[in-house]
Amino acid sequence: MSDTDSFIEEVTEEVRRDRLFATLKRWGWVGGLAVLLLVGGATYNEWRKASERNAAQAFGDALLAGIDSDDAGAALLNVETKNDAQAAIAGHMAAADALVAGDAELTAQALENVQNASGAPAIYRDLAAFKAALALPPETPAADRIAAFDALSAPGAAFRVLAQEQKALALISSGDTEAAIELLQSLIAEANVTPGLQQRAAELIVALGGDVSGALEAASDEG
Repeated sequence: MSDTDSFIEEVTEEVRRDRLFATLKRWGWVGGLAVLLLVGGATYNEWRKASERNAAQAFGDALLAGIDSDDAGAALLNVETKNDAQAAIAGHMAAADALVAGDAELTAQALENVQNASGAPAIYRDLAAFKAALALPPETPAADRIAAFDALSAPGAAFRVLAQEQKALALISSGDTEAAIELLQSLIAEANVTPGLQQRAAELIVALGGDVSGALEAASDEG
């Protein structure tokens, strides 16, 4: 290689180096910002996870404290919650304690809170509606009890078959045994009815003097 070629190569390399330094000087902050964003994002993500864990633990501790308290569910009803799902869980637990203690008013209030928690999973709210109908006071007129379970018996409802069973019992208590038998016969043939519920329905039909053979044959055909 001649001295001229060597000189040109050195100059070219120097020019490249100068351009690289100039580029780094001009745009180096972009790389630094990217690093900061990555580190900051990872830090925020870890902080968020830790916050969620702490919140869940605090909620669980509050529920345990409410369970241990001897106040018929009042403490559970007043547990601080962060979202409607937590409110629904606390409401169901409060209703259970209040029901055991015989506090019908607090039971109804707790279940109503769950039904009004629009952001909670639908199954929580549907279960609260079913429990509220079950928890109606003994003095509730049969017509009101029938209407409550009728509203829960719509096609596709989560607790449809259980509501139909309770509606049949309410019809029996009202003296309308014919309607109760018809409802129980249709219940036996429901696609998603459990064997236990089928048996209870069949026994009720027999006890009421109805014919269960046709309903059982229909259920067998469905199966």
